[in-house]
Amino acid sequence: MASKRIAQSSVNWAAIAERVPEADKASYLAFKAKSDGYLRKMLAAPAEPLKIDWAAYKNKIAVPGLVDNFEKLYSAIKIPYPEDKYTPAIDKHEKEIIKGIEAFKAESEVIIKEAEKRIAEINSLLPFGQMTFEDAAYIQPELTLDLENKPSFWPHQEIDYINDEPEGETPQIEEQKKIDAAH
Repeated sequence: MASKRIAQSSVNWAAIAERVPEADKASYLAFKAKSDGYLRKMLAAPAEPLKIDWAAYKNKIAVPGLVDNFEKLYSAIKIPYPEDKYTPAIDKHEKEIIKGIEAFKAESEVIIKEAEKRIAEINSLLPFGQMTFEDAAYIQPELTLDLENKPSFWPHQEIDYINDEPEGETPQIEEQKKIDAAH
């Protein structure tokens, strides 16, 4: 009788539990316990309000029209069930997420195909033990030594000197200089 108030099927707690990280299991279990408590309270209450025996009250109360007035007011009370205004927003958000997932899957498929193509290229190469310098220069010319355009790999570019700058004076260095000067 009370279960007809539930608009949708119950939550699949097992499916949610599979997706909850270990660090959040305690929070998940507390949330599930609270939700189950609310559900038990709701299902314990009757779906319809209790029927009042107005005839018995009319026999016991001597004031004429008082019980009839209460009965009329009681029957006029309609407590509305809360309007569901969040389900359409949730459904819309779910559709957007599904679109994003599909786009991600399509992008991932392209990346996977490119990676498989690259793997096939690498597998078709000569083993490195059998490769000569000319073979390596043919396969990846940007990684090989070009004596005409790039005379060597090191140290002929400014970028190579970034980490060669002297360290600034630190308190430890200054203190050591004072100790050395004292001797």
